Amino acid sequence: MILEDKVAIVTGAAQGIGRAIALLLAKEGAHIVVSDINLPKAQETAQEIEALGRKALPIQVNVVRLEDVEKMVTAVIEHFGRVDILVNNAGITRDRLILRMTEEDWDAVLDVNLKGTFNCTKAVLRHMAKQKSGKIVSIASVVGEMGNAGQGNYAASKAGVIGFTKSMAREFAQRGININAVAPGYIETAMTDAIPEAAREEWKKWIPMQRFGQPEDVAQAVLFLVSEASSYITGQVLNVNGGIYM
Repeated sequence: MILEDKVAIVTGAAQGIGRAIALLLAKEGAHIVVSDINLPKAQETAQEIEALGRKALPIQVNVVRLEDVEKMVTAVIEHFGRVDILVNNAGITRDRLILRMTEEDWDAVLDVNLKGTFNCTKAVLRHMAKQKSGKIVSIASVVGEMGNAGQGNYAASKAGVIGFTKSMAREFAQRGININAVAPGYIETAMTDAIPEAAREEWKKWIPMQRFGQPEDVAQAVLFLVSEASSYITGQVLNVNGGIYM
């Protein structure tokens, strides 16, 4: 197992892409902090991880609140003694065309997706810098690179995650900390399941591979970036999008 006894925090780990990431890292030997605003769902994911023979710590966290995040990291250090990996996955959408988008829509998405990434990254970097080691991967999005009508707030938040990732990679490269991002395209989740079938088929026509990805596709990319196989990679964006953006 390539992550034997590593300690990984995965935000938004209760379901979807976050759950797939948490389970794959656990299968590769990591102990997982299952961070999510939905505690019952986080506890379900934690039980699945423990069934794999790894330790799991479910924690209810609102990543927008720095106090919540700092309490989480303190609890992780007290429980495990260290933190080796952070996956910033927590995110939301509030899709609307700009003339219908409210200030609340804008603020909510930027707060969770971008400020949440800032809060979690800052909180773990203090400990990783002392260890002189660590891996941070933030989940961006293809729309943060190419834009998308009706997603101005989401695209801005994910473009911000990419810029933040590159800046942090430069700040901490000499401390032995690798900081990268993964930019998924259209992935089969509860979010895409809610899209009408006709629209789903139309979207697939735009993708060279003619299909949506799976949460496990994103998880495999994250696994590579948090493993020693990526030891000379930092400040990069790994696209997992079926070729829709090249």
